[in-house]
Amino acid sequence: MLQIQGFVCNFASENTYILYNENKNAWLIDPGNMNEQETRAIDNFIKEKELNIQKILLTHAHIDHVLGLQWAFDTFKVPVNMHKEDQEVLDMLQASGMRFGFPVDPVKVDIVYVNEGEELDLDGEKFNIYHVPGHSPGSVVYHNENQKFMISGDVLFEGSIGRTDLYKGNYEQLIDGIKTKLFVLDPETQVFSGHGNPTSIGFEKQYNPFLK
Repeated sequence: MLQIQGFVCNFASENTYILYNENKNAWLIDPGNMNEQETRAIDNFIKEKELNIQKILLTHAHIDHVLGLQWAFDTFKVPVNMHKEDQEVLDMLQASGMRFGFPVDPVKVDIVYVNEGEELDLDGEKFNIYHVPGHSPGSVVYHNENQKFMISGDVLFEGSIGRTDLYKGNYEQLIDGIKTKLFVLDPETQVFSGHGNPTSIGFEKQYNPFLK
């Protein structure tokens, strides 16, 4: 049985997630920890649960989702899984920091590109990968059909969608991706977003004003 633990990080109240099972094997998703307090909270949880971080996953590479990426890679020494279309977004990290008014070092990590149609496996629990661009060019969603949940990043929120006024954003593309790839899934599927509260596919199909 998979468990999900969330941590709210940085200036954007970004959701960093740890996904783990009874074997203590785990994935760290979107490490957005920006300061010592946030980093300690994540690190202490991993140590207290005696978790073995096997993968680092990115839903996308916007600055608020990767501020702890170098720490995560240096600490756990496992590859970073992301879509190749967001490599250029990750490469813009220093410039993004300047726009927000603080310095950020470029990251030096080992990257494994993931693609739509591939599966990731955590001790037999399969995760489908959906490429849903529009918020960022390489935004992906990780979906576990067995336990009916997904990590959606900034694709879909409770009552909202990801911004499309950022670099290579595309409103029509995002709406189409949500409707054709996510809204066809079981309505009971839980959605763990990059910001805010969890929601469900069924709730968003019925109430999300952007997707009527």
